[in-house]
Amino acid sequence: MRKGFFCFFGVLLLAAALLAGCAKPAYKDGVYTGRSGEDDTGAWGEVTITIAGEKIADCRFVTWQKDGTVKGENYGKVNGEISSQDFYSKAQLAVRAMEQYAAAYRETGDLKKVEAVSGATIAYDQFIEAVEAALEKAAK
Repeated sequence: MRKGFFCFFGVLLLAAALLAGCAKPAYKDGVYTGRSGEDDTGAWGEVTITIAGEKIADCRFVTWQKDGTVKGENYGKVNGEISSQDFYSKAQLAVRAMEQYAAAYRETGDLKKVEAVSGATIAYDQFIEAVEAALEKAAK
């Protein structure tokens, strides 16, 4: 009888430890910014996260070119003109993906549920890195 009790108690402790390891960390309410490292072109990503009630209330993601300009509607143009439609289309895919990443994170509050967009994986990697940096600042 005693052996069964200790076995049951041991299993119960193990289960509690496993569940504790799965718990989401608590975050302080506030606005936090995180920045990714630079990619091979010198561009980087920056995320601004608002936490309210220990949950993600807002998330904004922007990527910057090496010269400090935002990758936005003109990203992929050369001297303000589309010199290569293929290049411009790929660049704009990445710009749209940036908002998709932020929106998915706002909706789910879970980085594991943010899926990479094919053709925009560098932006995805920068997003993940920047969010992790911001959350590090917000951790209680």
